[in-house]
Amino acid sequence: MPKVTVVGAGMVGSTTAMRVAEQGLADVVLIDVDGDLARGKALDIAQSLSLTDSPSVVRGGEDYRLAEDSQVVVITAGFPRRPGMSRADLLDRNATVVREVVESVAEVAPDCAIVVVTNPLDEMSYLAWKVTGWDRRRIMGMAGLLDGSRYAYFAGRELGACPGQIQPLVLGSHGETMLPLPRFTSVGGIPLDQLLPPEKLLDLKERTREGGAEIVRLLRTGSAYYAPSACVARMVKAMLKDEGWRVVASVLLKGEYGMGDVFLGVPVVLGAGGWREVVELPLTPSERRELEECARLVRERMAELDAWLADS
Repeated sequence: MPKVTVVGAGMVGSTTAMRVAEQGLADVVLIDVDGDLARGKALDIAQSLSLTDSPSVVRGGEDYRLAEDSQVVVITAGFPRRPGMSRADLLDRNATVVREVVESVAEVAPDCAIVVVTNPLDEMSYLAWKVTGWDRRRIMGMAGLLDGSRYAYFAGRELGACPGQIQPLVLGSHGETMLPLPRFTSVGGIPLDQLLPPEKLLDLKERTREGGAEIVRLLRTGSAYYAPSACVARMVKAMLKDEGWRVVASVLLKGEYGMGDVFLGVPVVLGAGGWREVVELPLTPSERRELEECARLVRERMAELDAWLADS
């Protein structure tokens, strides 16, 4: 049985652990600085599995040695957004958390793939890669799948279609400059830009960009966790099953899309051990300019992290 470790026993982390365990994808370890919180949630999940066919063993605690031999480590630890905060506002607070987590993970599970969920996601993915120095294909941020799921939901409501019939595509950063692409998004095989007028497409783009903030405002004391955990579990499955599944994830570009040395959400193929390749789409000049603007903003915050690492 493979092993998956989730670091962070908050709502995203514990719900991710539950989804992986219920599907019987792997044995699951839940780690948190509050060891009793992790143990309690792991015990609760484990006691639910008698109602499923899952053979997964679930354990929790604060000791990173529990993560030894993990194939995949998911990092959700960190501070969540509050109403009025952007994802970028979390940069300084969560950099310290993610650095400590990644250093501990690298020591006990040196061969794992890492999926970063902590915000600001693109920058924290970069920090994980910078701290480990690992092959870039072993580090990724979960964002594009979540943003695409929100895009599919909003488009489905507009069209009266089931979101499952919609194949969405959202590129760029996991933030206010994310780039939903209606001509690459299909509904029953028909491109979305052939089904809705430009003003509706623009509304959907803005609604998707604000999708996470809308949930934060409504919850008041936290951020989304059902949709993020579903997306993480699906990515974990693709790696454990070596599916060769195409999904948008935040990865380090090295010349793809004409960009280098920046973490950005682009289509990749997931398989055992991480992602295999970047899938390059034929973007229009306008789409490329928007993607480059995403990259510019992410690079600025990556430079802040470089300065922080140099001073710490």
